[in-house]
Amino acid sequence: MCYPIFDLLLDTLSLIRHSLRPRCALAAENLFLRKQLAMYLERKVKPRRAKASAKLTLVLLSRLFAWREALTVVKPDTLIRWHRKGFRLFWRWKSKARGQPRIPADLQKLIADIAASNVTWGEERIAAELLLKLGIRVSPRTIRRYMPPPRPGTQCGPSSQRWMTFVRNHAQAMLACDFFVTVTARFQVLYVFVIMELGGRRITHFNVTAHPTAEWTLQQFREAISGEELFRYLIHDRDRIYSRELDGALKAMGLRMLKTPFRAPQANAYCERLVGSIRRECLDFLIPLNEKHLRRTLKQWVDHYNRGRPHASLGPGIPDPPRGLPQEASSRYRIPQDYSVVTKPILGGLHHEYGLERSPA
Repeated sequence: MCYPIFDLLLDTLSLIRHSLRPRCALAAENLFLRKQLAMYLERKVKPRRAKASAKLTLVLLSRLFAWREALTVVKPDTLIRWHRKGFRLFWRWKSKARGQPRIPADLQKLIADIAASNVTWGEERIAAELLLKLGIRVSPRTIRRYMPPPRPGTQCGPSSQRWMTFVRNHAQAMLACDFFVTVTARFQVLYVFVIMELGGRRITHFNVTAHPTAEWTLQQFREAISGEELFRYLIHDRDRIYSRELDGALKAMGLRMLKTPFRAPQANAYCERLVGSIRRECLDFLIPLNEKHLRRTLKQWVDHYNRGRPHASLGPGIPDPPRGLPQEASSRYRIPQDYSVVTKPILGGLHHEYGLERSPA
């Protein structure tokens, strides 16, 4: 950055020195240079590209005389383009937004630590964690500014409005279920079955099997539904495992089947999103050894999902919030006095839960 400024300073001193010379000497030198430039143009030699400091010098000198006849190294339109480009850069600097004051250094460090310890979390997730667990409201845009850059290599079709309106209006009385597949270290294919409540986003039940059947699936519903809930609808796809006998047994339990259209996963969007979250936040980072290992791992993640993971669709909120969550702090960006931030690792440190603990006296 210092080299262009040094070049401009030399050009300015040279201009002052030449302005003190006799007018006859300047005219003679000008003619001498024009003769050499004419021979240079006859040879058709391509000039080297001008540096930024040289461009600025030519633009500034063009204000002192009729420059169009003297300009030969570039076209006149090029010099005009340089001038406009310089004005755009000047105006961009002049109209640069000042922004909000920076947040305290300890909160910046906490945001960076949370982002580094939870590689799958985005700015909205961190903002929800700070608001619900620590009572500190920070906008996701501000959090994005202090997050470390992502590491290299990390990182729907339109839905029916009537269907989505129906789902929103009946979410509190709705269940959704789906199967998805995972593979063990020995390449054994395992099927994971999940049931979730749409209203509270809570995972009601899950289980793992290597050989899913209609009878096994019905047993999962019997374990998930006690009869005391007010569930009336169940969304599932048209897989052959949902047989007529299975639908009939579920109907006897007070549920009405809502089968999604063919090749329309967005009709079961909430459950599809849940399956995606399980993969992105859990299964993409481990290799299950066997069915028992997969079930134990999913149990830890489901407990975290229901009781510790903030959900943006809930406001943000937590499906089964623990007791004693703090209210939003009255002073922004400040951890309450006499309290410290404690962390609880989940899945060996893949995720962390944050909370406040009173500091010892």
